[in-house]
Amino acid sequence: MEIKVLGTGCANCKNTVQLIESVANALGVSIQLEKVESLPEIMRYGVMSTPGVVIDGKVVHAGSVPTRAQVESWLRPES
Repeated sequence: MEIKVLGTGCANCKNTVQLIESVANALGVSIQLEKVESLPEIMRYGVMSTPGVVIDGKVVHAGSVPTRAQVESWLRPES
């Protein structure tokens, strides 16, 4: 699973990265996590407010730090 956190390095962006890493470790899920800080690249995803989260090329969240429950729902394998 490829996950990108879109943001210019603000506190909320860093918190989002830490939350995703924490949940992935807790669930034992292998992820590739990338921080995207380039404004032109962030704009290519159509994200106007950060942090944004992109999973496997699809924007799943933008504008705030996601909740732990949201991150868990993204990372849990489909049953």
